[in-house]
Amino acid sequence: MTSKFTYASADVHPFTDVEVCERVMQIKKENLCKHPNKNLKIRIIEDNTQFSLKYLVDILSGIKQSAEEGRRHVIILGAPNPQYALLAQMINQLNISCKHVHTFNMDEYADQDGNTAPRDHKGGFQYWMWHDLFDRIKPELAIPENQIHFPSTENVDHYTKMIEDMGGADVCYGGCGWNGHIAFFEPHIGAKFGDDMDAFLQEGAQIVDLHPLTIAQNSLFCDGGASGAWHRVPPKAATIGPKDLVNSKANNCYHWFSYGDVSWQRFITRLMLHGPVTPSVPGSMYQLLDCEVWLSGAVATDIDAREIAERRVPYADIRD
Repeated sequence: MTSKFTYASADVHPFTDVEVCERVMQIKKENLCKHPNKNLKIRIIEDNTQFSLKYLVDILSGIKQSAEEGRRHVIILGAPNPQYALLAQMINQLNISCKHVHTFNMDEYADQDGNTAPRDHKGGFQYWMWHDLFDRIKPELAIPENQIHFPSTENVDHYTKMIEDMGGADVCYGGCGWNGHIAFFEPHIGAKFGDDMDAFLQEGAQIVDLHPLTIAQNSLFCDGGASGAWHRVPPKAATIGPKDLVNSKANNCYHWFSYGDVSWQRFITRLMLHGPVTPSVPGSMYQLLDCEVWLSGAVATDIDAREIAERRVPYADIRD
């Protein structure tokens, strides 16, 4: 008789309900877009190129429509993305003025003392936002520099108020990290609120310690050497808080990370959208908001939850 080996979840993450985790892992692609909150619209785009274009066109459309309506446009933007260079190209070719646009980036790295990375630090978010987007827009169309904002050591205590003073963001573009964080608002911070979602949702921008899973995730990207070099990822960050999403007139969430046919976002996508709403999974707050969530085909694909032994290729077979 084969014995069944069971175990508790490691406490590296504050959400350790194994039964819930196993339940959401079983959610099939065909059921991912079903949710009791009708204002939470979940959609899947199979083609990666179309997925990328949807993200860029969404940003571009908001800029263009607000310009035509003669009003300012306030955007919260996520982490740097090389595709922002294509957005700049589209703005230039279509000759769309961005003089009315105000941007607030979600986050920026900080050192062990809470000092945020300077603009010329090539491992920082500011550097790549300017390199890929802001500096590529023609001067006559560009966003005025004093309308481009990043959370920093100097402004983090009033960064949320800066956005509130603009009437809140017209749209917040974001996603969810491996551990369920929003921006760098990490699960171990959310866990301090227990089940008090009301208090959690009132948290604004702040300097935070990065979670181990965040450090592992970001060590895979180019600013960490793309080699798993965890020492290249700073230990802290300045980040917006849940309140900034609550105050946004619209929230658009995009999940597309994959490596070949594997995506680490498959599980956290299911947990944040179909697990309990809890501060320990910050991204679960999207279930309470008017929000559009866009998933790539790779992220939406069913999780293969077969036992490892069933998938493993025996050494003897490889040798032979």
